[in-house]
Amino acid sequence: MPTEVIMPKVDMDMASGTISAWHVAPGEAVERGAPLFDIETDKAAMEVEAPASGILRHPLAIGTETAIGAPVAWLYEPGEAVEALPDTAPVQTKRALSEKKATPAKLRPAPVAINGKGARATPVARRLAAEAGIDLATLTGSGPRGRIQKADVEAALEEPDTSAEPENSLLAAYADREFSDVPLDNMRHTVAARLSEAKQSVPHFYLRRRARIDRLIGLRAELNQALAGSGLRVTVNDFVIKAVASALQEIPDANAIWAGDRILRFARSDIAVAVAVEGGLFTPVLRDADDKSIRAISTEMKALAVRAHNRNLAPADYTGGSITISNLGMYGVESFDAIINPPHAAILAVGAGLQTQTGEGTAVIMSLTLSVDHRVIDGALGARLLAAIVDNLETPVSCLA
Repeated sequence: MPTEVIMPKVDMDMASGTISAWHVAPGEAVERGAPLFDIETDKAAMEVEAPASGILRHPLAIGTETAIGAPVAWLYEPGEAVEALPDTAPVQTKRALSEKKATPAKLRPAPVAINGKGARATPVARRLAAEAGIDLATLTGSGPRGRIQKADVEAALEEPDTSAEPENSLLAAYADREFSDVPLDNMRHTVAARLSEAKQSVPHFYLRRRARIDRLIGLRAELNQALAGSGLRVTVNDFVIKAVASALQEIPDANAIWAGDRILRFARSDIAVAVAVEGGLFTPVLRDADDKSIRAISTEMKALAVRAHNRNLAPADYTGGSITISNLGMYGVESFDAIINPPHAAILAVGAGLQTQTGEGTAVIMSLTLSVDHRVIDGALGARLLAAIVDNLETPVSCLA
């Protein structure tokens, strides 16, 4: 029998993946463990190896988005008779399916999970159901012994989806206005789902402080002068990362996450940093940031940012950590409140450093807002953490020692 090649689950939050390239053409042989195809998820692009040796048959088209566990191709033994697909219509991408049923009464939400793995279905019916977000367990097959066929899936696509009524009413309300319909990609789906869940389920509270960063700016200028010719320039954000990492060592009870039935406290400071990319953001993690120099932090952060923009972060690059840093100061934002990125217990929102008149003259002042998970960090503990961060920013030499 041919070996079914399925869309793998490569990270905890992955619901689907998009085929971005095939390394083997249909009809060509591949060895087990050799590169077979590339996928893109909401967080990364990665290479998938062949699960067995064989001849590639029936691969899905490049650009097809498929749910986890759904078949993307089959591998046949040399000389093995190729099973003809019961339905010969070309496999459509999820976007093509949505365009086919684009009338307001037939819009469906994007797939979150596909069940019904034990359901009897033809390969094409299984593909179409996966791409359209239809649970095979909800369908009744019209084929032999109740096997679900392509026609059964297409019939389900034609049924009105009452769960989409709020969206349909919006479409009706804006029917007389010109607009473009922008499909949601994997990244936007995940960002929307995770942050909605975080805001609803994590008890946020907010602490605000201002830090005077004149010394930090002066020290940064000295470091960059010393690094002239090396191609490396440290940023204010590099100092913020170091200040937070050192503060977690000073206030170890705050270096923790909520784990459902317990709290996990960490020995090292692993810091996630929000990196804006087209269509969303990534939060790569700098591990052991408390033990790294500013130069090492700057070098590693720049490398992670490049990989984030190229969509080739590995799962290990964006998992872990107990706190996130989100810096919008470079965009001129003076202050803001950020939503916690689960399972982290806090996120630090960093605003722009602004020339401000004080009682002692003019100073560069940076606004900071610490969003805190009250299940993990109480008010006094959060205040101590933010105070330690401010102290490290205002006397940056202390956290570099």
